[in-house]
Amino acid sequence: MKRLVLSAVAASMLAASALSGQAAPINAPVAPQSSVVHVDWKKPTHRDVKKRVIVKKKVVRRSHWRNGQRYGDWRKHQRVDWRRHHLRRPGSGQEWIRVGNDYLLVSMMSGVIAGIIASQ
Repeated sequence: MKRLVLSAVAASMLAASALSGQAAPINAPVAPQSSVVHVDWKKPTHRDVKKRVIVKKKVVRRSHWRNGQRYGDWRKHQRVDWRRHHLRRPGSGQEWIRVGNDYLLVSMMSGVIAGIIASQ
């Protein structure tokens, strides 16, 4: 019984492949084949169209300031209103200054940095 089923499946597979591989009828018209390629110069080809990809990068720079570091030019910068910029209250003898995009909490006597906040 097993041999009979396998031979029936094999015969159906051979018949299907034989039917799909038949040649075209003899009296069917054949399109002329040419090696010349006709190009429509008004249409852009895929080589003419360039895609512009814009990738936005967020640059995060680390502050080069460190706590305990002495900042000598702190007198050249204006004081920052700590309430307006939502900074913590400076201690006695300290003030907030802005250097570039960073806020520094500097001791007024020695110029030592007591706190740093990098603005975004």
